[in-house]
Amino acid sequence: MSEIIEIFSLDFSGGFGLKDAFDLLFVTFVIYKLISLLEGKRAIQMIAGLFFLFVFYLLSGKIGLFTINWFLGEFLSSIIIIIVILFQGDIRKALTSIGRGSPFQKFFKHSDYKEKTVDEVVKAVNYLANRKIGAIIAIERSNSLLDYAESGIVVNTEVSAEILISIFNPGSPLHDGGVLIQTNKITSAGCFFPIDTNPDIPNHLGTRHRAAFGLSNETDATVVVVSEERGEISLVAQGKINPAIKINTLRNRLGILLKGTDKTEEKNHDISAK
Repeated sequence: MSEIIEIFSLDFSGGFGLKDAFDLLFVTFVIYKLISLLEGKRAIQMIAGLFFLFVFYLLSGKIGLFTINWFLGEFLSSIIIIIVILFQGDIRKALTSIGRGSPFQKFFKHSDYKEKTVDEVVKAVNYLANRKIGAIIAIERSNSLLDYAESGIVVNTEVSAEILISIFNPGSPLHDGGVLIQTNKITSAGCFFPIDTNPDIPNHLGTRHRAAFGLSNETDATVVVVSEERGEISLVAQGKINPAIKINTLRNRLGILLKGTDKTEEKNHDISAK
């Protein structure tokens, strides 16, 4: 705990040089970025709670509440571990976000999808939505989805609307899982995707939508979801959802996201949460 106190009692009596300024600005920038990447009321409330405990720890030492001071000191001495446990999902998302924006990202393979692949996905999704058949289809971009592919059954076939429809047919043993499309092929079906437990996600969005959020938060995959309750189509990418979109809008968005378009074009068609 003493190390944390030292941060707030730095001695610059020897002068404040360029190195000190850089050191302070860098730490400030890192803290700012971490806070800005923590989304939702729950995360802010947790940060506020930890800050309150830290302030109370300092005050208890000043006014002689030694037992409370000792207890809080022991608790806060493990603050790094506590933060990692409390914010593991947000930290994972933040690191993924940093990785996407890194200068090394351009060296990673970006899958370019044929127009036929997009058309087959759209055709299947339209059929399923009209009949209120639930579905979740994840399409790989730069980040590998191999770990998730291994959780399902190997299919390894060309993308076709008929195969996608048969997979999500309620009588199919694979209909409850997700489908993975990698480089113009359906590689796996019945896959398990990470469920996002963020309480800020609207209650009317079900398990498939939460799985889409979970996968898009951890990777740059584009995920299409069909709601079996409402027959609505949603597109999830980069942790944001475009809900209840029309079929023509879906085709246009998929074309932009999957065909290696430049950043400016993609930015003009930003997928934002509503």
